[in-house]
Amino acid sequence: MSTAAPSTCYDSQQGYGRVSRVLHWSMVALFAWQFASSALHAWDREAAVSKWFWSSHVSLGVTLLVLAALRALWALLNLRRRPPAGAGAAGRLARLGHAGLYTLMMAVPVLALARSYGRGKGLAVFGMPLFEATGREQPALVAMGNALHGWLGWALLAMACGHVFMVWLHHYVWRDGTAARMLCRR
Repeated sequence: MSTAAPSTCYDSQQGYGRVSRVLHWSMVALFAWQFASSALHAWDREAAVSKWFWSSHVSLGVTLLVLAALRALWALLNLRRRPPAGAGAAGRLARLGHAGLYTLMMAVPVLALARSYGRGKGLAVFGMPLFEATGREQPALVAMGNALHGWLGWALLAMACGHVFMVWLHHYVWRDGTAARMLCRR
């Protein structure tokens, strides 16, 4: 059994609409870039390719925060229309997994922004100032960002990999049509 994603902008019981799919797949591409930049930076931060990828990390992180907020808002606006998560324990686990993904998609960049603000040096996103330098360091914000941003970022990658695995399981093992809702396939 499979279902087709709707051809409208709004979500429906049969599948996710264009807006949800564009937000989802745009974020997939940007997160792939972010995780590549993080992995390269962790592996060899002096390599030219690492520096090249890393140069966009902050700006894309802020972009992902904005997209995650828009995606969460869109999900809330479509809450009654969206495909059901399923019944029983599997449905509860799916909802919990999605809530965890949304939470980390917001928390990881917010922690980085708090750390940047705490350094007192200001921050520019795509060359435009997001906040000005204060010249005052706030050690608690820096410490919190240092302690949590990286670890929660890797936790987000682990959850994203788990999400991909579950899509694979639904599509190729259980063949229940769940993946078709976002993949836009019949």
